[in-house]
Amino acid sequence: MLADFAQTLAAKPPRVQARVRLIHGEVERLETQVAARSFDLVLCHGVLMYLADPAQALKAMASALAPGAMLSLLVRNADALALHPGLRGDWAAALAAFDATRYVNRLGIEVRANRLRDLPSDFTRVGLELRHWYGVVTFTEFAAMDAPVPAPAEFAEIVACEEQAGRTDPYRGIAALLHLIAYRNDAAAPATPAA
Repeated sequence: MLADFAQTLAAKPPRVQARVRLIHGEVERLETQVAARSFDLVLCHGVLMYLADPAQALKAMASALAPGAMLSLLVRNADALALHPGLRGDWAAALAAFDATRYVNRLGIEVRANRLRDLPSDFTRVGLELRHWYGVVTFTEFAAMDAPVPAPAEFAEIVACEEQAGRTDPYRGIAALLHLIAYRNDAAAPATPAA
């Protein structure tokens, strides 16, 4: 992934390239890799599910945030694990998935999923406050991996449906992924209500 990113970055203007530094390392050791720097925004999308100790990674990311800064986190939604096998008619797998927090992803790797109800306390333990959350991949979770990219007009409709579902109950609660927005919990954090 770093090689792919480096190739994409090489095609960008020099002013963009100068602002990016690629680091090969473990997120749990983020503090030592960025040498006491702090950031206004940390993005961690589709990573925690693969880590042996997500709590340590979350702590490291929270420590890298400046006062009032934001963490954008994308995790698999454990509350939606039963939906896919249930819609396929695989009732045994659907029943087992209701209590599961582990699943085998499309790559064939067993990974972790998170429950929305557990995440605020996970954030609080590391000094973060969950402010907003959205569902991601509600309808398109069921598209075939080899499905062709739709025509532009249909693609725009799909995106519009996914965006609406991602911020609308009950759809966001059954999305395949959860996009969580948390702020470093201190006086400098902006006071906005949770979504």
